[in-house]
Amino acid sequence: MAVFDDISKSSETKEVSPESLPYEQRVEKDVHLAAEEGFAATDSHGVPIVELDQLAERKLRNKIDRMVVPTVALLYLFCFIDRANIGNARLAGLEDDLGMSGNDYNVLLSIFYISYIVFEIPSNLACKWIGPGWFIPFMSFGFGVCSLGTAFVHDLPSACGVRFLLGVFEAGMMPGISYYLSRWYRRSELVFRISLFVVMAPLAGAFGGLLASGILTLSNIGSVRAWRMIFLVEGIITMGLSLIAFITLTDRPETARWLSQEEKTLAIARVKSELLAQTTVLDKTNPKKVWLGFWNPVVLATSAIFLFNNITVQGLAFFLPTIVATIYPTYSTVRKQLYTVPPYVVGAVFEVFLPLLSWRLDKRQIFFIPVALLTMMGYIMFLASTDTSVRYAATFFTAISCFAGGPLTNAQASAQVISDSARSMSLATNMMFGNVGGLVATWSYLSWDGPDYPIGNGLNLAASTAILILAVATLLWMEADNKRRDKVDISKELEGLSQAQIECLEWKHPGWRWKP
Repeated sequence: MAVFDDISKSSETKEVSPESLPYEQRVEKDVHLAAEEGFAATDSHGVPIVELDQLAERKLRNKIDRMVVPTVALLYLFCFIDRANIGNARLAGLEDDLGMSGNDYNVLLSIFYISYIVFEIPSNLACKWIGPGWFIPFMSFGFGVCSLGTAFVHDLPSACGVRFLLGVFEAGMMPGISYYLSRWYRRSELVFRISLFVVMAPLAGAFGGLLASGILTLSNIGSVRAWRMIFLVEGIITMGLSLIAFITLTDRPETARWLSQEEKTLAIARVKSELLAQTTVLDKTNPKKVWLGFWNPVVLATSAIFLFNNITVQGLAFFLPTIVATIYPTYSTVRKQLYTVPPYVVGAVFEVFLPLLSWRLDKRQIFFIPVALLTMMGYIMFLASTDTSVRYAATFFTAISCFAGGPLTNAQASAQVISDSARSMSLATNMMFGNVGGLVATWSYLSWDGPDYPIGNGLNLAASTAILILAVATLLWMEADNKRRDKVDISKELEGLSQAQIECLEWKHPGWRWKP
């Protein structure tokens, strides 16, 4: 095609062809050519046409890990704390102070997810348009303000209003950060880096429980008392971290002051070398690419998996304090808070360990299977036993499995598209579906269903079973479709198409192969 012809012509006009140069010089020339806008870095089969220095890549990746991941991980930690601290506040008297009864608590949780779902896709498209370096700190500051505002609500309607705004600001965080990281990392590397910030969710449960316990030992902060202090302190911390992030968060490799020009070139080239037929890494928002980022069979299947996964994750996040309270009803509030910590810590370890294996194997789909099976085991234990030790052990089985679904599904949704435009949509789609699951989770543990919650635990068992079925079915379909694509004549299919048309094909490109 035109782009590959241009590369050939460009090579012919050079005094010395790249193939005749020593290895080090050839790699340098290939990197600059691959990073140059207007040139594709793969052939029509998606195979990189550049050879990159693996040692230089490893050094660059380690540098990006140090400069990018800690900031977004810290922001997401307090994002999840600000979302889930409602469960800790409930144990500390929130319902009594706001005059709540019956299913009012579930209504309060649901309001958050309504705005979260509605603003998911617009938020991530805005993240691409504005730039994540500015957008993510702004959204983080916004939900810090909302958390702070929750400390001063006095009835259910005002609490619902603040939770609605919290959903608006938090809608862009997980897909926005995942999209941001995709600007820096290869497909195989992304899942582990996503896990390094998503792991903040179970750590938020652990740290949030410890922080809430510590805050509640205070008698007051000014005129603010009891559960209100939790929102006050955590909101102020989030706002402070967000202001720092405006300075520390780099938007993209080209603007990174901490990268040399050679490192910037390599950072662009290595990401571009995986983008089939694309002549630029950060393309302008293209409606057709955006649509195919949504209307993608594997993205939709992965998003459905995340929907069911999020039922189990959010159910555990919101109701683990309540579950612990029913298991140990005679313990003090502070001691109950502390008993919520160990399952989250164990879950955090596995949330990093499974994506680490996924990175090394460059596989994601197969990991949904053990995740589903272990989650099923946990909820079977909840349903089959009333023994307190067994039920508390069940929280560990669900935590070590279901939390890993977040990084795995986000990485899979990112891996199944080609362009930056499509990726911003695929990640938003995955999170939108996931938060539908979160909305369902808010109604999975109803007050009249306690103390054993057979309906809530049964729903989570059904959700984890659905994950298993979807994961296996999608894996088999991907393998079958790849075999079908192997028989297609790529040159014939692309005949007569311009480079712009080829770039817009996305997963419909005949050279595309699904990445299980």
